[in-house]
Amino acid sequence: MNSLGVLLTCPIDTYLEEELSRRCKLFRLWEPSPEKRKDFLRANAPEIRALVGNTVVGADAGMIDDLPALEIIATFSVGTDKIDLEKCREKGIRVINTPDCLTDDVADLAVGLAIGTLRRLCAADGFLRSGAWKSNGDYNLCSKFLNIIVAKGIQSSPPRWRSSEAVLKRGNEEHREREGREIYAPLMWLRESDREGEGICALPLPLFSGKQVGIVGLGRIGSAIANRLQAFGCQVSYHSRTEKPLSGYKYYSNIVDLAFSSDVLIVSCSLTDETRYIINRDVLDALGQQGVLVNVGRGANVDERELVLALTEGRVGGAGLDVFEHEPDVPKQLLGLENVVLLPHVGTSTSETCKIMADLVLANLEAFVQNKPLLTPVV
Repeated sequence: MNSLGVLLTCPIDTYLEEELSRRCKLFRLWEPSPEKRKDFLRANAPEIRALVGNTVVGADAGMIDDLPALEIIATFSVGTDKIDLEKCREKGIRVINTPDCLTDDVADLAVGLAIGTLRRLCAADGFLRSGAWKSNGDYNLCSKFLNIIVAKGIQSSPPRWRSSEAVLKRGNEEHREREGREIYAPLMWLRESDREGEGICALPLPLFSGKQVGIVGLGRIGSAIANRLQAFGCQVSYHSRTEKPLSGYKYYSNIVDLAFSSDVLIVSCSLTDETRYIINRDVLDALGQQGVLVNVGRGANVDERELVLALTEGRVGGAGLDVFEHEPDVPKQLLGLENVVLLPHVGTSTSETCKIMADLVLANLEAFVQNKPLLTPVV
């Protein structure tokens, strides 16, 4: 492949970059300053026959037009939404991705995010690191009731509390519960400032095992998530483009109904016109004040503005997010919330998986140069 000119759109993986540099003629798009990149592409375009990108910097129509000699695009990801596939089809440019290699990593992370969010592991970690455990005593994983008489229900699972009148704080919003209405524990997700004062009644955070978990997208990753959830005794149901009768899981054709029936809703679908903002206000409201959203799919699967509102207004219990709509930008409102776990898109960032993905990109480029069938063609 020594004669193959390859444009690497951004720093992706050290091993991949070293191998491309060793085997090909490598051009690094980030080396020139942004204002000089057009000139850089213009000067080197005749030699660039291949492009390697990822979910951060792919190949839009403008870049494809700037590279008239381009013949193949490889993305270091499963998702191809950063590539203009129609433009590639129009110009006869081949496209490959890296499916299958990252299934286990993403499935592991999805379950980890669900547990971490429900159990508030990041908030507890911060409590310990701040020195508060030593000075304040045990971390009070509870919700706050103001001016309330609470009687714990007998032989109930999960525990129930009845109140004559309760004011439940949700950020800046108050919800008033009327006489005799059952309140299911935990009523969670309060800011630190809401924990001080009189009238605190400790309601424990929820157990993950046995929860109702809905999965949006029962493909390779969604199925792997479901398999892991079974070990926790979770009841799994799903929404997908088509029903998968052999899966053995309950199917919901309506995603709002799935959210309503779920304690945790995990998004693991690809990004298409149909799945953009598939998690909207209606879905979030159906998930409810006790529900947790986990997204390991694509950032734009979730209407981020509506999610921020739902979290800050207390209409959703929490969220575990590995992907965002405008990466690396993350809504500032999320940064101060204890009921949110935020990760910088690390779902596939294990050394083993990155090596496998890099080798698959390299093998596809080798096949292309040797005029052999591509291993993982998209276009």
